[in-house]
Amino acid sequence: MKSVREIFKTKEYLLDEPEVERLVEYCEELQDEIVEFKFQKTNNKELAMLDMLREVIKGCNAIEKEQMEHERFGYEVPNYQETISNLKSYIYSRCKDEKIWL
Repeated sequence: MKSVREIFKTKEYLLDEPEVERLVEYCEELQDEIVEFKFQKTNNKELAMLDMLREVIKGCNAIEKEQMEHERFGYEVPNYQETISNLKSYIYSRCKDEKIWL
């Protein structure tokens, strides 16, 4: 992307025109908004990833608790295959929703 100065380098005198000055100001505002939007978009993906990781950790902690209860009290053995499948489905679903490509 060219800067304003590069665009007008052969006709810099046009930069002094009021309409061009307003246009340049408008372009600078848009550039600031684009930078802000990109930051928010990146930040949102980071937040989505953190949220997803927290949920995965929560799921892992739950299955560990089930394993300890099985060992201690003889409760039903955790279904590890189902848990793994559920976690994978959750991760892929969230990634699709948040447009995060693994």
